[in-house]
Amino acid sequence: MAYIRGENKPTDASSGQCPFCRIPALPDDESLVVRRGEWAFVLLNLYPYAPGHLMVCPYRHIADYTETTDAESGEIADLTREAMRTVRTVSRAEGFNIGMNQGHIAGAGIAAHLHQHVVPRWPGDQNFMPIIGRTKTLPELLGDTRALLAEAWEA
Repeated sequence: MAYIRGENKPTDASSGQCPFCRIPALPDDESLVVRRGEWAFVLLNLYPYAPGHLMVCPYRHIADYTETTDAESGEIADLTREAMRTVRTVSRAEGFNIGMNQGHIAGAGIAAHLHQHVVPRWPGDQNFMPIIGRTKTLPELLGDTRALLAEAWEA
């Protein structure tokens, strides 16, 4: 509901309002940062589509993938691969949705700062689980998920 109500959403497209620009200055456990690179960082999505939903963001406040430098795009790719390996190790994900929504019209919630989604998937996840599977998915606190992924990333 916080996402639907627009809580924590920037009021304008400036870097001063951008949560992805403010996050790197915070401690990892507070900001849900799992991994930091030289040009980009990985954090848990505050409003995840699935447990372990990560985002890879450049530090620089840019909106479009074509604006990345070779170093930034290379590190975004490397961190995405590492994110997949880490999530597979921690949660045995069997698939992933990976992508960037470029611009509001394409579905970007925060269009002013580039971010790539890494969404783990499992057979039957989020799809009719209570009705057909006669079970409910169990959420995990974001802080707990962050700690698990950060620890596994180091290993």
